[in-house]
Parts: sequence; structure tokens; C-alpha cells
Amino acid sequence: MAEEKKQDPAMNENEATDSPVDLGDEPLVDLSDMKHAGAISPDEDPVALLEGEVASLKDQLLRAMAETENVRRRAQREREDSVKYAAAAVVKDLLAVADNLQRALESVPADLAAENEQFGNLRLGVEMTQKELLSVFERHNIRSINPLGEKLDPHLHEAMFEMEDPEKPVGTVVQVIQPGYRLHDRLLRPARVGISKGGPKAGSEPKPGGTVDTQA
Repeated sequence: MAEEKKQDPAMNENEATDSPVDLGDEPLVDLSDMKHAGAISPDEDPVALLEGEVASLKDQLLRAMAETENVRRRAQREREDSVKYAAAAVVKDLLAVADNLQRALESVPADLAAENEQFGNLRLGVEMTQKELLSVFERHNIRSINPLGEKLDPHLHEAMFEMEDPEKPVGTVVQVIQPGYRLHDRLLRPARVGISKGGPKAGSEPKPGGTVDTQA
């Protein structure tokens, strides 16, 4: 009697798994079945519900895309700023050099330099050094702030004292103690200044006869 060929259960299982599943023409989501199952209320329009779901998913997608774009732009701006202001720390240290060069010039008056050749050569050397340093500053978008005669700007100036000056509007810079500097549009150091007081308010117009209206 011939022995029956035994089938491997694992092979049968694999064959069943690899066989294509015939879904036929049956829809993936049967809206009528969803109604009967209670997933959709009989009074609700299933098409409207699906359209609402699509609109909600579209809104979420647009919000996610917008947030991704904002993150990308923010990262790009931070990269650009890191390059643009990379030298800020070094420039701040060089400002003291510029201050000392100016003090050296002030210590040798022009009339004394004209009378004495040694002082004249010294002053000329300091002037050339200062000019070269300021030229380097200019090439790297480092701008000095020397606001003599301008209205006090607390974002750019630091008022150190007030001075009586009836000829100047209140808050006018009448003396620059130390010039300020900025790198591109970033303030490195505010200008230290003295401002006027006792004069007319800024923007006031003299009245006929020389009187000034100081009322706000």
C-alpha cells in the first residue's frame, strides 16, 4: 500500500500567505455599513463628513508646511547673523585702540606740532595710524556714532551729564565724550554724550519778538 505524501504545515501556511487576496469589487469603506454600525448618525451626510475630514487634514498639512518653512527661514537667518556679526567681540576690543589714538592726537595740539618737528612727526604718525584703522572699520561696515548737535537718542546715545545752554533745544547733544560704534545695524557701544537743558523744547518755534513758546 502506497504511503500518502505528507504536506508540510509551514509550507501550506506560506502558500496561503503569498497567495493574492481577491477583494473583488467590494469598496474599502461601505458607508451604509457604517450607518448600520452606528459610526455615522442616520441624520448625518456621510459625504459631508468625509469632506470635512479631508478639509481638516488639509488644514493640518498646510499648518505643518508653514511651520517647517518658518523654522527653515529662522535657521537661515541665524546662520547669516552668525557670519555677519562673527567679528563683534574682536571689534569691541579694537575700539579701545581707536580711543587711545584719539587721546594721543588730543595730547599733541596742532599748534605745538607746527612749532616742533618731533611733535609734528609724532602727530603725523598717529594721524596716519588712526586713518588706517578707521579705513579698516569702514571696509567691514563698522560705523562710528558722533552725534554732536543731534537730538538725544537713547537707543544710540548714553547721556552722562546735562549742561545749561539756552540756545539749544532741550536734549540736544552739546558734547561727545566718547564716540559710539555699530557693526552693520547692531550697536557695539553707545556714544557717551552731554546734553543741553534750560533751552526751548525740541520742535518749538520762536514767536514774533524773539520769545519762545516752551509749552507742550
